Amino acid sequence: MFTGIVEELGSVESVELGADSAVLTVRGPLVVSDATHGASIAVNGVCLTVVAHDEATFSVDVMRETLDRSSLGALQAGSPVNLERAMPAGGRFGGHVVQGHVDGAATIVRREPGDRWEVVTFSLPPELSRYVVEKGSITVDGISLTVSAVDDATFAVSLIPTTLELTTLGRKQVGDLVNLEVDVIAKYVERLMTR
Repeated sequence: MFTGIVEELGSVESVELGADSAVLTVRGPLVVSDATHGASIAVNGVCLTVVAHDEATFSVDVMRETLDRSSLGALQAGSPVNLERAMPAGGRFGGHVVQGHVDGAATIVRREPGDRWEVVTFSLPPELSRYVVEKGSITVDGISLTVSAVDDATFAVSLIPTTLELTTLGRKQVGDLVNLEVDVIAKYVERLMTR
């Protein structure tokens, strides 16, 4: 489990494509500092398993389903990525419950700068719209955010200077793809209500 509080802005070192998979090698000295084989690290909000590491980089296997359902298939050497280690049982809970299980992808529709902050609007896949509510939580590229506005086709978040500086959302442009994870509690409530 993760919290959506990005620990480090890393970068992709290499992408080795297979027939229906890929091996990503990512530079992230902070998140790899205590990594072990089998550890979970979220890369742009996708929970991945460390298969190899050294003092500054780690490698992960990515299967076809993950490449198809997330933005990871578009990564290339040099791409910046948000990194977060799995939350320890006794750790602080700074964001919201994030599983690292991407529900879908969206694109940036609009960026509206303020004096020190920015409102970013994203497309909202129809199959996810029922889980997104104003003032509710959503994870965008692994970042725990609060929805500031929502309609049937889009949702918006307001980004503070720290988020703009320390995550990929400060660098992404209109049209760029992002990963979405909706609030898991909403999905469980829906399932319980329909049984």
